[in-house]
Amino acid sequence: MSNPIADGVWPTMLTPFHENKIDLGSLQELVEWYIRNGVNGLFAVCQSSEMFFLSLEERAALARKVVQYAGGRVPVIASAIFVDQIDDHIDEIKQLADTGIEGCVLITNRYQDESDPGDDRFKRTVERILREVPDIAFGLYECPYPYKRLVTPELLRWCADSGRFLFLKDTCCDLSQIKAKIDAVKGTKLKIYNANSATLLESLKLGAAGFSGVMANFHPDLYAWLMANWRNEREKAERLQHFLGIASMIEWQCYPVNAKYYLQLEGLGLSTQSRVRSDKDFGATDQLLVKQLKAMSDQFRKEFCLARV
Repeated sequence: MSNPIADGVWPTMLTPFHENKIDLGSLQELVEWYIRNGVNGLFAVCQSSEMFFLSLEERAALARKVVQYAGGRVPVIASAIFVDQIDDHIDEIKQLADTGIEGCVLITNRYQDESDPGDDRFKRTVERILREVPDIAFGLYECPYPYKRLVTPELLRWCADSGRFLFLKDTCCDLSQIKAKIDAVKGTKLKIYNANSATLLESLKLGAAGFSGVMANFHPDLYAWLMANWRNEREKAERLQHFLGIASMIEWQCYPVNAKYYLQLEGLGLSTQSRVRSDKDFGATDQLLVKQLKAMSDQFRKEFCLARV
């Protein structure tokens, strides 16, 4: 199995809503915006997509539409949520596989209780999934909700050795752990994508394949520039990294409402509606901070001659 998961920027996609339904018109506009801003792939059906607040039917429809709108220009991956029974989970994976995604992402905290420190149940479950769903690649996502379960380098290598796992969205935010994971999967097809903006540049130097995080919903073109130029434009890359790290503190604001508001400033027509957070909690000062973030992002775009189409 070759790896269709390109190096680079993989936004954790937002889900636009209108009257509490997925807004397909705004979704198509959003996919176009991501691609226009230089992303290398799309991670649909993730926590930023409000996946825990979507039905299975909605999750499958969302993945299918993102694949359709991307039209083969960039690959698409999507998460499967394990809720109760393994048979239902395998059925969900098969439904997602039928949408045309390049890979189905398994959430690392869904297979055993937080109090169980071992990996035996995870391995048994994954072995069954690999047997019963033979025709699709997989990824791993260290989702912070309902609790963060980090993958050990040993377990990551076990997954990589299957030949079926191509992607890890890493949320450890720790360069020593990232290095250990990168070292563990050397010589395999599995690539590691850092979700943490502050450690991104240093993780690229260690061998990370790219960025898959919240902030690619604000200024993905700046992350794309960093990915393309960090080796040859060291001074600019360091300055940009300093900005991206500090800018990522906006994640602690009213997310994902603030990201949807930022996209409105970009000229997109989506609403700020969310099933996770009320947009009524996103006040005037919050809006001002997002406007200031956009103004600073635009300064870097101007300096780096990034086209704004």
